[in-house]
Amino acid sequence: MTFWHLAPEPFDTADATGLRRDYYDEVASRYWKRPATSEEIDEGLAGDGAELLTPPTGQFVVGRFDGEAAACGGLLMLDAGRAELTRVYLRPAFRGKKGAGLLLELLEDEALLLGASRMVLNTRLDLIEARSLYVRHGYREIPAYCTGPYMEIWYGKDLGRVR
Repeated sequence: MTFWHLAPEPFDTADATGLRRDYYDEVASRYWKRPATSEEIDEGLAGDGAELLTPPTGQFVVGRFDGEAAACGGLLMLDAGRAELTRVYLRPAFRGKKGAGLLLELLEDEALLLGASRMVLNTRLDLIEARSLYVRHGYREIPAYCTGPYMEIWYGKDLGRVR
């Protein structure tokens, strides 16, 4: 029997770091339409603010499938009521195994624990799979709440529900 185990984990463990590297590799490679170099991945990770993904300013989560590091995601508290979803990633071999929904659910629960009543996120238009995931899980397009070079569409979801 195969199963998922998802839990908060420091962003700098070996598994979390490996997942964050893979995340940056995939999103950068897709953006540049060529493989990202190791140096570019290092540059993306340097000063990316991941140290804020720990309570009380945020949380980082790692998902394992049959014990293997397979997924990650983070949330960053923007203010007393809003958390931002960030670095949501599943390694390709683990996609289609229901882990993404479980990951979002845990991140939303963690945001509630930190006092958020709303989750927001930004992404790129070319990340179609991610956008579909968010919409399937109740996220709706919202006006821009921030700006940046890789931000093209914004989503939000009220978290005021009991699970």
